[in-house]
Amino acid sequence: MKAERNINFTEGPITGPLVRFMLPVLLALFLQSLYGAVDLLVVGQFATSADVSGVSTGSQIMMTLTNIVASFSMGMTILLGQKIGEKRTDECSPVIGAGLVLFLCIGVLLTGLTVIFPGAIASLMNAPEEAMPATVGYIRTCGVGIIVIIAYNLIGSIFRGLGDSRTPLITVAIATVVNIFGDLLLVAVFHMGAVGAAVATVAAQLVSVICSYFMIRRQTLPFTVEPREWKNLRALLPFVKRITGLGLPLAFSDFLVGLSFLIILAIVNSLGLTASAGMGVAEKVCNFIMLVSSAFSQSVAAFVAQNYGAGKPDRCLKALKVGIGLSLACGTAIGLFAYFRGDLLCGIFSREPDVIAHAWDYLKAYAFDAFLTAFLFVFIGFFNGVGMTRFVMLQGIVGAFCVRVPLSFVFSKWEPVSLFHIGLATPCSTVVQIILCFIAMAAFRKRKAAVADRLADVEAKKIPKGD
Repeated sequence: MKAERNINFTEGPITGPLVRFMLPVLLALFLQSLYGAVDLLVVGQFATSADVSGVSTGSQIMMTLTNIVASFSMGMTILLGQKIGEKRTDECSPVIGAGLVLFLCIGVLLTGLTVIFPGAIASLMNAPEEAMPATVGYIRTCGVGIIVIIAYNLIGSIFRGLGDSRTPLITVAIATVVNIFGDLLLVAVFHMGAVGAAVATVAAQLVSVICSYFMIRRQTLPFTVEPREWKNLRALLPFVKRITGLGLPLAFSDFLVGLSFLIILAIVNSLGLTASAGMGVAEKVCNFIMLVSSAFSQSVAAFVAQNYGAGKPDRCLKALKVGIGLSLACGTAIGLFAYFRGDLLCGIFSREPDVIAHAWDYLKAYAFDAFLTAFLFVFIGFFNGVGMTRFVMLQGIVGAFCVRVPLSFVFSKWEPVSLFHIGLATPCSTVVQIILCFIAMAAFRKRKAAVADRLADVEAKKIPKGD
């Protein structure tokens, strides 16, 4: 029997459906973050500091590439949501076909980059000499399976665009279990270090893709999927352009944002092996800290896309307010815990006191960002949903390269040198980005009011004189 899990966000209450959609997204993001976290946890307990540094640097690079792909695939989420909101479901199948063609090409390109040039990438990251073999091995191994990683993100984007957040949760849960057992087997038992952790990660995501395929066949979709239509590449070209127009600014933005964090990591790597391992641990904790805001961002984007496509901007604005309120409550609590007891969180991923001390030092600065991103991420979800992805790109670039990177370099010279000082650059950049979002929101409201006035004028002209 086929299951129906697609949600129509254009009618009824907002808070309940938004939360019900967000919770599976949050759990899926949590489990997805466990990939890298479990890698680091097991390596930290059963391998050397060089392996920890190799996994932290290599996983940061792979996370940057994965985030780029996930952001690019957001173009498909937005387009599918808008088509469903517009009741033009006949165009959903070619949208999916265009996405498959586009992301296959991206996967081939990234595979060649990471498999052929892992040493150059690790050198650009200032990977410590002792950790260079582990870093290269991790990058190359993950690069072999990067098409699998792309396929996973693409499938998740398709279902979120349909209003289904539970199917991706189920598949990633299965993959997480596989990853945990793989890490324990390859790292703890066979002592394969960073390479073993990478093999386990790729194998887990392959399982996720296979499970997704069989679950898709059991789904009742709001449209008919016609693979034979995908053979006509010329017919798919308009949809490729539309997905690219929506997704490329987001991907480019995430690439630059990720690059900014890689630059910060390179700055920290120059401080030595312990600092490098400490930041790697802190970044894993930070990934979990940001999960709630990220989940609301993705959920608001899907919610807003459908309503914007249906011509209901007021529901879009209400969803924004609800998302910010709920995200802010969670972000405040998480930030306070991270600041005052971050050592407990960092201690999960390392047993070396010096590494834990450096990690907590960085985490104290990042804790302020847990509060600020409650605003920023939900704003970004809103702007993605209405198709303002170029603005999202602009604010990301400004935050990364006009604030975060310059301040990180300046703060790295602040005596005594500490990861806390370097970490302060991130919340500083978030403040600037929030200000830009408020400016863009004022422009959106003016545009909405102008459209409403024009519609009112049109309706007034339809009324006969004397009525």
